Amino acid sequence: MTKDYGRPPRADENRALIERRLAEVVKAGGPRETLSVDWRGGQRLHLEVIQFPAGDLYYNPATHRVQAQRSHDPDQDRLFSEDPWGAKSQEYLDFLLKAQPANPAMVDPEFEKLMEDLKEHGQNQPGLITADGVLVDGNTRRAALLALRGPSENMRVAVLPETSGWNDIRDVELSLQLRKEHRREYSYINQLLAIDELAAQGMPVETIAATFRIKVPTCKRDQWVLSCIRSMIERSEARGVKLPLVAFEDQTEKLRELHRRYVKESAVNPDKAELLLESRLAAIMLGKSKTDVRFIEPDFQDRYLTRQLPADLMPTAGKSSAVEIPGLGRVVKGPSEALATAKALTDTILQTRAVASATSSITEQEKTEAVQKAKTLQSAMDKALDFAGRDERIRKRKQAAPERLDQATQMIDQCVTDVVMARSSRSLDDEALDEEILKLRKSLRKLALEAKKSTTEPGDGLGWLLDAVMLES
Repeated sequence: MTKDYGRPPRADENRALIERRLAEVVKAGGPRETLSVDWRGGQRLHLEVIQFPAGDLYYNPATHRVQAQRSHDPDQDRLFSEDPWGAKSQEYLDFLLKAQPANPAMVDPEFEKLMEDLKEHGQNQPGLITADGVLVDGNTRRAALLALRGPSENMRVAVLPETSGWNDIRDVELSLQLRKEHRREYSYINQLLAIDELAAQGMPVETIAATFRIKVPTCKRDQWVLSCIRSMIERSEARGVKLPLVAFEDQTEKLRELHRRYVKESAVNPDKAELLLESRLAAIMLGKSKTDVRFIEPDFQDRYLTRQLPADLMPTAGKSSAVEIPGLGRVVKGPSEALATAKALTDTILQTRAVASATSSITEQEKTEAVQKAKTLQSAMDKALDFAGRDERIRKRKQAAPERLDQATQMIDQCVTDVVMARSSRSLDDEALDEEILKLRKSLRKLALEAKKSTTEPGDGLGWLLDAVMLES
């Protein structure tokens, strides 16, 4: 079930004013503004729009727009969980609605654009509230109106039926957001949380995918990404602090790409897939770019990274041990020593990041030490990626010539087909074909001479080419 936040303190006063405003609209007659919403399984509901003081409304504590960003300040988040309707909690929501999703310390440029638009054109779309004055849609617009004109400014809002519950609020908010009309899209993490909320209530993945207008594999990928993020948050716990959800907002593309590669590797070798996962997570959490992360293969840590780490940061993990399956009494082989070591290093990086970015519960000395440790880890990762990148470029250069020959072979095969078809229709240009064959002979001679210089013992293919050139000579 969706969490029930109860009713806000001014619920009765708001309900009375809303009833009066709705009655005034009906009494005035003439054309009336309405807002259409999807309601309880597909029914279309047309709701009356009224004017209501923005300062008397409440931000929706269940809004998916800033769910991840609430973790920005753990103390404020705890207070919010205890009293979502309190002045400090509502002020915290106001702050987050104005902030950048990936960096709540900064004002979002999209919010500033919204303020400019409201200042110049006024409110284009009405918001949506409950009968108690809680905003279901339009939370960010309210924040912008309050910043521009203060709490006495009226806001155009449609009103949900009095029987609306928190499940209705959730469903309507999601359906309106997915229209994407003049609205900021949810950040990636907040969409993941919305998907997870529906899954937790037993909604089939096919239905969730249809709700968000995405494919089922995409929905499953997003669930995997959120599970991975939550695992990293738990592993990051050190000295009473953890990484917040918001720390992963700017890692969207890297995590999606990681999922694709992890699934592909798992189908071939699950152990190598886990090694790949740990090493790439370590690089992602050290802020490495997507192109750098691509250099990381399953052997990255053993082959490159551990050689760059100072002795005091060298990961240590016990040897592989057997693991008992609870309830079955069976014992299976535990993770390999290499995987245990890779996990230990990733844990170190996660915990260092958590302490270095903590806003409370950490002394200045602890924070300074964590920042310095993070710099040392970043330096080691940079050097390891540099070596891995060089080896990858060398490997590609080695493969370039064979790949080009493969392409040339395919083109010649296609040429054979073209010659047959041209012959059947008596449209072959013999002179042009002869000219191109002479060019091919010249190119093959060059290839034979250069390949001979690069190879001490020619294989069958190169041997044939050399013989053909020598025979012709």
